[in-house]
Amino acid sequence: MALAGVGVDIVSIERMSRVLERTPSFATRVFTDEERAYCESCARPAEHYACRFAAREAVLKALGTGFSDGVGVSDVSVTRDRMGRPEAVLSGRAIEVARQAGVEEVAISLSFTNEMAVANAVAVTRESRPKLDEKPTPAEELASSFREARSIIDELERVQTKSTGGAPEEGASVDEGSAVAESVGSES
Repeated sequence: MALAGVGVDIVSIERMSRVLERTPSFATRVFTDEERAYCESCARPAEHYACRFAAREAVLKALGTGFSDGVGVSDVSVTRDRMGRPEAVLSGRAIEVARQAGVEEVAISLSFTNEMAVANAVAVTRESRPKLDEKPTPAEELASSFREARSIIDELERVQTKSTGGAPEEGASVDEGSAVAESVGSES
């Protein structure tokens, strides 16, 4: 799998509403008890059912499989964390596919308008996860500070050269700092 898979899906709320009205068993077949309880507690349940259905599609697109390779509609569901944010829950064949691809988490975002529900999903692998605790080594920090200092010196020399008509002032050295920065930079 790539460093991260991305999936998006959009569902018509009106279409979901019609499906729920015409086929009452659809909600029971497709959605978990938790999802149904949440959706039915909302003022417009079809919006939330549509978001959760779109989430299933988006998650499977992020995993690179869709509803194929033995993955079924009940292998992905949506729960909410303690802050109320949606979270993807994988089970069955979907979790097997995710593990084989090195996916550690699938982050989702759900939204809707009066007419459409949309879901975005990102399958996060170890390689794609930000490395928050990695710090540069002392040698890398020193090399970086020399590069920054060299950049400032170069800019000052450029300004000075402009003001003196093209030649650095007597006693100014252009190459000394460069040699120091290059020798420090080559160690990293």
